[in-house]
Amino acid sequence: MPGVDPSQFRQLLGRFATGVTVVTTRDRSGKPIGMTASSVASVSLDPPLVLVSVAHDNDMHPALKAAGRFVLNVLAADQEAISRRFAEEHPNRFDGIGYRETQLGLPVLEGVLASIECEKQAEAPGGDHTVFFGLVTGGTVSDGRPLLYYRGGYAGLGGGGGGGR
Repeated sequence: MPGVDPSQFRQLLGRFATGVTVVTTRDRSGKPIGMTASSVASVSLDPPLVLVSVAHDNDMHPALKAAGRFVLNVLAADQEAISRRFAEEHPNRFDGIGYRETQLGLPVLEGVLASIECEKQAEAPGGDHTVFFGLVTGGTVSDGRPLLYYRGGYAGLGGGGGGGR
């Protein structure tokens, strides 16, 4: 059976709407570093585990390999510009971006719907990516609408949006 080429694969998965996050940590020199990621998922409730998939050629890859901790920042609908900024090849993505630090010194972006603080538990190869698993150790939540990514572009929720629990 023939395989699926990268273009078709992107088209297939483009029909799967995802939330948009920015993964943040600090590099070896202590500088804050981050990247936009939609390849994020919950893995387990007990213990609380999440995963994020990072391309080998992304500058975030060596930082996450070296880091013991990271934060998943779940972006709000009005944070498309932040998503675009952290998706770019930019040496100083945090310039002009508001953030605070966790008790452990990890950067958390201002205005996010949730910040999910993680201790890296494991990593596994995944083709041209590495899958990083994190134990959720804390976080914050706020109200608002999520930024979504669908069919190669940003989208929002229609109607009343999910207010349920």
